[in-house]
Amino acid sequence: MFVNKLNLEESLLSRRKKFKSEAAILLEVKALFTENDIDRNLIATKLSQKSSTKPNQLQFDLLETNKIFHLEQIKTICIDYRLRFLDSDIFKNEIPEEAISKIRMLEKTHNTSLNGFKIIAPSKAFHLLNYDDPLLFVPMGNDYYYLIHQWGSEMNPLRKLLVLPIKNLGNFTITTILLSVVVALLVPENNLSKSVPLASVIVFLFAFKSIFAVFAYYFFMMGKNFNEEIWQRKYYNN
Repeated sequence: MFVNKLNLEESLLSRRKKFKSEAAILLEVKALFTENDIDRNLIATKLSQKSSTKPNQLQFDLLETNKIFHLEQIKTICIDYRLRFLDSDIFKNEIPEEAISKIRMLEKTHNTSLNGFKIIAPSKAFHLLNYDDPLLFVPMGNDYYYLIHQWGSEMNPLRKLLVLPIKNLGNFTITTILLSVVVALLVPENNLSKSVPLASVIVFLFAFKSIFAVFAYYFFMMGKNFNEEIWQRKYYNN
């Protein structure tokens, strides 16, 4: 005795016909897609326009602890790696669809509408005003921010070392002193240096003054500033 094998797809189609007509199902699916498009377009608009900075009403029990950060922690990272923490509306690169999906999912989960989006990224990723790889946050209040999404390539760990000399005025001065010491040590001894007391100290002071003046002139004339000063500024030359 042969038993016909069951075709699950045909069985599902048969059940579906008893449940609702094909036209009704298509209308419901179309409505879902339309709602999804409307929600996503609204989120994209909020990301690209200046929005409210009021704290977002998130449900405490649904928060992920490892995504909550205080402003001081954000400030430290920005200063160490010479990054900026600015509003999403001046972010000039494209925000990925995955980030929009996460925002929509978060809004659905917490039954709220999110606002006040901020992004951590290098200066070149923003449309900075003339004074003459990103992390997307929303404010929670009390200087706490909730991380929604990270995209792009990972930050090069050498970046922290490369921007260390311009982290602040103290680091800038120490770097100049170290370079001046190297220059003083590289200057060969001659009869004059042997006959003049503290000749190496004089060479060091001359080198320090010259290097500090040249570096400072170039740094500030190029419209640059120290990491500690720019991490929340919207201006590229201040």
